[in-house]
Amino acid sequence: MATIYFLTHPEVIIDPATPITEWGLSDVGRRRMEHFVGCEARQGVVAVYSSTERKATDGAAIAAAALDVPQRVDPDLGENDRSSTGYLAPPEFWEVVEVFFARPDESVRGWERARAAQARIVGAVRRLARDEPEQGDLLVVSHGGVGRLLTAHLQGVEIGREDRPAHPGGGCWLEIDRDTLTIRRSWQSIPD
Repeated sequence: MATIYFLTHPEVIIDPATPITEWGLSDVGRRRMEHFVGCEARQGVVAVYSSTERKATDGAAIAAAALDVPQRVDPDLGENDRSSTGYLAPPEFWEVVEVFFARPDESVRGWERARAAQARIVGAVRRLARDEPEQGDLLVVSHGGVGRLLTAHLQGVEIGREDRPAHPGGGCWLEIDRDTLTIRRSWQSIPD
């Protein structure tokens, strides 16, 4: 029974002068990622996938090196496109995020629509589960927003009503059955 571990990248270095897609993992984020791949449950992973964003590729590189498996990149695993606004400082960012989830069929401030991002992430996870040639577990390093959208789909609930990752800095994961694409274990947090 193969598993897909869908992991939201842990803490990043937030730099408003750097494009969001280029933010890397912080020292805390790197330590939490190392802790995650050190767990015995991850030893069955045959490939690590990530979005093209640096925070996800940083996490995927740590995992792939530690587990001695291939690292693959899929742009469809990316976070919802927020390039229309770029960096938004809290609390404004969190206010816009809530509107994004509350109005899934609208483009909030030019962001990718939640429903479109959901279709993209669900399609990507289905494709990876089906097309990865190696039998065994997969690790997907992605993002919190699309993780929530994937969860809503897998739980069969409306966007915005899904279970949420518990850790504010990311570094949370779901265990998904690779064959049936059903949730085996809901959101767990990597210890700090």
